Amino acid sequence: MAAYLALFTAAFFAATIFPAQSEALLAGLILSGDYSIVGLVAVAGLGNTLGAVVNWFLGRGVESFKHKRWFPVRPDKLAKAQEWYRRYGKWSLLLSWLPIFGDAVTVAAGVMREPLTVFVLFVGIGKTIRYVALAAALTEWM
Repeated sequence: MAAYLALFTAAFFAATIFPAQSEALLAGLILSGDYSIVGLVAVAGLGNTLGAVVNWFLGRGVESFKHKRWFPVRPDKLAKAQEWYRRYGKWSLLLSWLPIFGDAVTVAAGVMREPLTVFVLFVGIGKTIRYVALAAALTEWM
């Protein structure tokens, strides 16, 4: 149970403003052979998706936070993400797993007032597919 909680926490923080990395932990747990791969992928996907919800809420209140030093996205990256979001809409959330861009697009979705249910659905799909791909690659090598 502790391993699943650690993975959830790492995945959650990896999707927020805190620097974290969840793929290495997921890989280690999969390679250990002690845990359900489906369970690990589900926990990582859920944690990472819920962490992105933090960014969505930051986007909702971006005007009061965007000039703070700790804000996860530089103003120019946020502007680019908003333009991307205007162009591609909710479909861009499927790429929320990408480094740097992913954080920006999840914040932009909040700024653009994407409904939370749509946000969670599309972000959840994108982020979970990444973990499925990692798990598939690792189990192919085993």
